[in-house]
Amino acid sequence: MNEPHNTLADLLGLDEDSGADLVLLHGWGMNSAVWDGLPADLAPGFTQHRIELPGHGESPFPPTLGPGPGALWRWADACLAAAPPRAVWLGWSLGGLVALAAALRAPKRVRGLILMTATPRFVRAEDWTPAMPEATLDEFHDGLLADPAGTLARFLALQVRGDDRAREVLRTLRRELALRPEPNPAALTLGLELLRDEDLRGPLPDIRCPALWLFGSHDTLVPPAVGERVECLMARAQTQVIAGAAHAPFVSHPQETAAAVRSFLAGLDQPPAPDTNEHEAARSWVIGRIDMPPADSGRGGPAPVA
Repeated sequence: MNEPHNTLADLLGLDEDSGADLVLLHGWGMNSAVWDGLPADLAPGFTQHRIELPGHGESPFPPTLGPGPGALWRWADACLAAAPPRAVWLGWSLGGLVALAAALRAPKRVRGLILMTATPRFVRAEDWTPAMPEATLDEFHDGLLADPAGTLARFLALQVRGDDRAREVLRTLRRELALRPEPNPAALTLGLELLRDEDLRGPLPDIRCPALWLFGSHDTLVPPAVGERVECLMARAQTQVIAGAAHAPFVSHPQETAAAVRSFLAGLDQPPAPDTNEHEAARSWVIGRIDMPPADSGRGGPAPVA
């Protein structure tokens, strides 16, 4: 990329090693081409690093990144290995889950988070109602065995359902998907299992970096009501809803999305406001309803690294 002049990093007085880098992680079944339509002024002064999830696009899928306890953390490690030393991480959907894991795994390397229609738990539970029914992901999981291409096409259609520009967005996603190599079927299967099984609500309060959560008002996969719960769990969470968007607001509403991202990046180094007692009480109430696995439970929880 060409070096821009009068960058945001210059205006904020940042040096080259201070984190003026932006990592972008796409969602399940997609690839880095989904970012091709982003506005040129999405993140002035930030160098973009478009990392493809394991087994997606041209990213390899070795056995070490396959199924088993701790798969999410191994995917996060793989993305950390491809990322710059310190950056803001933007993750869409499954990419957001991986970005959260990276922030837990290596907090010093993640300067900030932008979670695009993401959630710490994708599947509905008694204490987490704004989410997909588990049966929906099970159907996609079973469908992959019989018809991988058809299952991916149906998932794309589900992502745009309710969007003001659904047909246009669907055409764009299909076109971008075809620009890169097809995803590895085993990676697709594991990705669905991560969406179905992972629950990061417990460790979410441990993420101390600034975080912007962007939702689509018409998203049926990650309803915007997730934002209220996230605000209770994360001390530095900001939430914003893009009106008229579904699960891919950066495609359907690129200017609105870019404006939210730019505003967040511009205020990234402002000191956080102290938590109020009310905020702490709300966060404790939510956490108290969550079954958090112990660190030695075998699920491969975060072991922070430098």
